[in-house]
Amino acid sequence: MAPTIVIVGATGNTGRSVVETLPKLLQSTELVSYRVLALTRSANSEAAKELARLPGVELAEQNWVEIDDHWLLRHEVARVFIASHNLPNQFAEEGQFLVNCLRAKVRYVVRISTTAANIRPDFPAYYPRTHWAIENMLSQPEFQDIHWSSLQPNGFLPMILTPAANLIEEFRKNGKQKPLRIMIDASTPTGLIDPHDVGIVAAHLLAQEMTALHNRRRYVLNGPEDVTGEQLVKLVEQHIGEPVKDVRFKDLSMIDQMVDHTTESKNVIGSIKSAPTTSWAGEAKANTASKETLELYAPKRTASEVLKQLLGI
Repeated sequence: MAPTIVIVGATGNTGRSVVETLPKLLQSTELVSYRVLALTRSANSEAAKELARLPGVELAEQNWVEIDDHWLLRHEVARVFIASHNLPNQFAEEGQFLVNCLRAKVRYVVRISTTAANIRPDFPAYYPRTHWAIENMLSQPEFQDIHWSSLQPNGFLPMILTPAANLIEEFRKNGKQKPLRIMIDASTPTGLIDPHDVGIVAAHLLAQEMTALHNRRRYVLNGPEDVTGEQLVKLVEQHIGEPVKDVRFKDLSMIDQMVDHTTESKNVIGSIKSAPTTSWAGEAKANTASKETLELYAPKRTASEVLKQLLGI
């Protein structure tokens, strides 16, 4: 069996483009003999079947939280991409997985983190503290034998644009407008990024022959341009052909719904309301992107392009 690169969350919003991009990149490197093993919880899903048809990709139905060091050794795993969930038990599950990677002598891990300005031990929202804890765990001397890079996207375009796409689709059906709920600020520029571009950056890192340059590095990722809430309103108006009547900037009603329906601590889930405050304060602009990743791959997808994709145009 050849050395293996495992993609955790292969059918997810970032993992899919890792799987699509990585085999092509490996062809021109010394890693050409490496296997690309894409993990999915359901091999029968349409997304998984599409990935299985890609050249140079193997598919495995495996829940990553149940992977131990013996599984990693058996599959000769040398490198890993992981985009974990952000539930309250993230540290327990991702932390265990990373300890198992260390025990199995995995050589390089590329992981997805969150908004760079939020990753600190005193941040009010719970999940950035989890990423802080994981990154600091990996920074300890005990983990010196495993190289790692943590990607810190400053907000995903599809999540912000989905309410806009829903309004446009509803308007096309019945000519009526619902309130347009936008999580970002009306006038503060924010460097939102498409998860597809994040996955491509991750693939370029995984294809590096020498990973020492990127070891223990935290890379900020942003899209090719800053966007504001007001600009998103104009995009919607271009699609519906009339002014938006009711706009609600800094809207966090989605989180209220999460709190209402969660089986977790409502106090913990409600803390997510603090997450956008740094972008509202202008701390997540496109110019915060790390130059090292821009040299590997400069993200290309704009808000306009992502909105069209959500609409199936």
